[in-house]
Amino acid sequence: MKPTDLAVQLHAFLTRYLAMQRNLSPHTIKSYRDTFTLLLRYCRDTAGLAIERLTLAQVQPTLITAFLADLEEHRQCRVTTRNQRLAAVHAFARYLQIEDPVHITQWQHILAIPFKRHERTIPTYLTPDEMAAVLAQPNGATPYGRRDLVMLSLLYDTGARVQELIDLQVQDVRLESPAQIRLTGKGRKTRIVPLMPSMVSQLATYLQEHHTAHAVQGEMPLFLNTRRQRYTRSGITVMIRKYVEAARGQCPTLPEKVTPHTFRHSKAMHMLQAGIPLIIIRDFLGHVDIKTSEIYARVDLDMKRQALEKVHHTVTPPGLPAWEDDAALMEWLRSL
Repeated sequence: MKPTDLAVQLHAFLTRYLAMQRNLSPHTIKSYRDTFTLLLRYCRDTAGLAIERLTLAQVQPTLITAFLADLEEHRQCRVTTRNQRLAAVHAFARYLQIEDPVHITQWQHILAIPFKRHERTIPTYLTPDEMAAVLAQPNGATPYGRRDLVMLSLLYDTGARVQELIDLQVQDVRLESPAQIRLTGKGRKTRIVPLMPSMVSQLATYLQEHHTAHAVQGEMPLFLNTRRQRYTRSGITVMIRKYVEAARGQCPTLPEKVTPHTFRHSKAMHMLQAGIPLIIIRDFLGHVDIKTSEIYARVDLDMKRQALEKVHHTVTPPGLPAWEDDAALMEWLRSL
């Protein structure tokens, strides 16, 4: 059977366009692929469309909106997930505007499908004391404990995303002055983050202990699990959960859910509270837009407001005259 035009274009979009022209990371491409896997399953199981006969002409805005509604109603996806899936469909529609200009109106109608508004969640972060309590849990007397301490300290010290930590290679670390580490973030964008002296000391000991300080091993992953394989996101999440539970006895104020991203939020909040400008925090975290970093300023402002409310005392004496009851005064104000 001859492949349909949808099959040809979708294959080119996922295998060539995203990787070669857009230079997106494998993680992002996988997310796009998952979106179209769900869309094709919806077409087959719910819309009653045979996948092997599905054409571009059938990918109408009504099909996409029905698919998005199905994600929310039947798969119980959150609005953020629904919007993420729509972003992948939008990317495909932009690609098709050039590759299939005959149906450009159809693709622009799909691009006009709006994202849903949703309340931004307040980022969970740890206080300096809570962070210190968690970092005190790894057993420094064992090689695995020292490795875990280096990983968690680096995750906090650099404000790295968990995938950035996983992707680190030995060659990304520079211990000579100026000590720094190279992180590769979203869209394969790299940024250089300075390392503090204590972090340099920990990394130097770790590299020497694990025999990864040789130049020949430069492309070797910086952190390996017990099976000598690169860490996974779930593996780091489980590690953090273990140490948070261990620290909860000494620090009961720890949040119920602490994820790798909590370390990133904590670093940002601690930098903001130390008086570091938002524009520097933006560059440190690798945010494209400073608006993304402003969420920490809003959280900090809300904390200050709540603190003021706790110590607020009413100093206005009771019994002051109600100026709005003065008819002459009100008549004069209205005349202005």
